[in-house]
Amino acid sequence: MANFIWYELLTDDIAAAQDFYTHVVGWQIGDSGIAGIDYRIFATPEGEAIGGLMQRPDGSPGGPVWFGYLPVVDVDESLGAIIEDGGQVLMPAWTMDGVGRMALVTDTLGAPFYIMAPEAAQPSRSFVEHGTGPATGHVVWNERIASDPERALAFFGRHFGWSHQGGMPMGELGEYRFLADGPVVLGALMGCPPGGEPGWHFYVAVDDIDAAAARVVERGGTIEFGPMEIPGGDYSLSARDPQGARFGLVGPRK
Repeated sequence: MANFIWYELLTDDIAAAQDFYTHVVGWQIGDSGIAGIDYRIFATPEGEAIGGLMQRPDGSPGGPVWFGYLPVVDVDESLGAIIEDGGQVLMPAWTMDGVGRMALVTDTLGAPFYIMAPEAAQPSRSFVEHGTGPATGHVVWNERIASDPERALAFFGRHFGWSHQGGMPMGELGEYRFLADGPVVLGALMGCPPGGEPGWHFYVAVDDIDAAAARVVERGGTIEFGPMEIPGGDYSLSARDPQGARFGLVGPRK
C-alpha cells in the first residue's frame, strides 16, 4: 500500500500557523522532541498525530506549503528510479534516528513530495479514506492538480501502483479522476485551470463545514471556493491560511 503516511506544513510564521490550524481544524499541538529543531506535531482531537509544522528555511524557494509523504521500501533505490523517470531531487536522502530515511523529490511535472522509509512498524493514520468512518482531523482526500494529468497518472502508477478508478466530467478541464491505491480511494487527479496553481492539495475532515469556513475567515484565512456539495452528501472548500499555504476542508453541513 502506498497511501500518504505523513503531512508537513512549512510556514513563514510558525506561531501564527499553529494558532490558525488549532482553531480552524481543532488540532492539538505538541513538541516532536527532536533535538535542535522546532518541529511541532499536529494531532487530531483524539490525539492521533497526522503531520508536522516547521519554519520555512530562509532563502528556500516558493512560499508556505503543505507536503505529503509517500512510503517506499528503499529510499535510495526509489530515488534512482524517480530520477531516471524525469523527476528531480530537491533534498537528498537523509536518515533521522527513530524516524526513518527520507528525501524530497518531484514528479515528472515538478510537483514536490517526500518519499520515506519509516522505522515505525505500525501503520500510519494520517490519512483516512473519506466515507469509511469517523475521521475528524485526519486528511481524507489528496488532490493532484496537474498540467498534464495523463503524465502524472502514469508516473504515480509506475512508482506507487496507483490506478484510475472512475471519475466525474469537469468540462474543459476533462475528467476529475479518482486515484486508487488498491481498494483504497485516496483522492483525485485533475487538470489545472487557467491561472491555477498545480501541485498537491490536501483536504482535512471537520465536523461542520460552515462553522469551519467561518473560522477560516475569522482567523485571517481566505476561502478560494466552496463550500460545495460533493458525492456522498458532504461539502468541501478550498482555502489558504494567513501565510498563503493552500489546504482544503471536508465535512457535513449542519
